[in-house]
Amino acid sequence: MIQPGAALPDVTLYEFIDEPTDGCALGPNPVSVTKAAQGKTIALFGLPGAFTPTCSERHAPAYIEQAEAFKAAGVDEIWCVAVNDAFVMGAWARSLGAGRKVRFLADGSADFAKATGLTLDLSAKGLGLRLGRFSMLVKNGVVTHLNNEQGGGLAVSDAATLLAQAQG
Repeated sequence: MIQPGAALPDVTLYEFIDEPTDGCALGPNPVSVTKAAQGKTIALFGLPGAFTPTCSERHAPAYIEQAEAFKAAGVDEIWCVAVNDAFVMGAWARSLGAGRKVRFLADGSADFAKATGLTLDLSAKGLGLRLGRFSMLVKNGVVTHLNNEQGGGLAVSDAATLLAQAQG
């Protein structure tokens, strides 16, 4: 499993940018994790899936609500990563009113999940391999803090905990 001091994996995630335009929305767009993290401080959180109860009611909304506080603490971007496709992640971001406060990045093939070792096997519930619930602070592509729930719940990967670490 990835630990503080380790670089984020060099994988590609996908983002669906839902912009009101005269044409079609943009996406899905590839996002190189290594390139996108370069030179930035990122508050990154992962969760089992879009539209799931705890993820939709408590985990993601708290990061959206605290976006300005994260910026004030020196965080350049907030990323939400889940093993879903980019269209689902885009629809979920829209339903939560995320706007540009949080980037909702899809790990459709679970490449990020496998590379970090932060997996959760929900096959018995028909959901397959997913990301477990976690948060991390990343500076210039290197993990400085990791908060891994290890088996469920929402006690250490919440926005308040990661915000305190960013402010620290």
